Amino acid sequence: MISRHRPVRFQNRHDAGEQLAARLDHAHLHAPVVLALPRGGVPVGYEIALALDAPLDVFVARKVGAPGRRELGIGAIAEGGVVVADAEMLRTLGVSSARFDQLADAERAELSRRVRLYRGERALPDLADHDVVLADDGLATGITAEAALRSLRGRGARRLLLAVPAAAPESAARLTGLADEVVCVIAPIDFVAVGKWYDDFDQTSDEEVLRLLAAADQPRTAAAKRSNSPGMSGPDG
Repeated sequence: MISRHRPVRFQNRHDAGEQLAARLDHAHLHAPVVLALPRGGVPVGYEIALALDAPLDVFVARKVGAPGRRELGIGAIAEGGVVVADAEMLRTLGVSSARFDQLADAERAELSRRVRLYRGERALPDLADHDVVLADDGLATGITAEAALRSLRGRGARRLLLAVPAAAPESAARLTGLADEVVCVIAPIDFVAVGKWYDDFDQTSDEEVLRLLAAADQPRTAAAKRSNSPGMSGPDG
């Protein structure tokens, strides 16, 4: 479910999540569970969970960056031990399998830290007979979302949807083979980068992730949760 024609922009991740949640209204979800990719996917997932009256949790995946260029993804890892490598990128950059394994090992420490920080001893929700919405703030190469989807596939979800506000069209098309559905607000031909489509794309902090997870867990009304959302009263961090 992709809109390519309207030049949508997002004020911040909370605004993006609200717009994305409106698209999910038509997905006929059964007992939905929202899992957000931290950190930037959590404000988006919060708004989706709020709109769907669904539980929110994190699912942690990490991009594996190229040597000396960490922003350039050559693979990804996810909870459950899933590892995805971009074989074409490895060949192009001359990165050996052994070197890639070293880079992946370095990211595992941060993945484990985030799982401990965000979830503690709490187990992931039981996904059996639930429709699972995996949320992120955007889809560029899609390598991190791919690792997460591959890991979630073996966890018994009834249906698995990937939900992102903005996506590179080729990445959205590729991941349609892993998710039952890819839902996004826009997939513009001139995508360039996720941040291009946001007025405020400041980094989301660990503190904000924890606040949003705590707020989502409170048995309050949607209006109260929205008024207490950090992103509704100031810049998204």
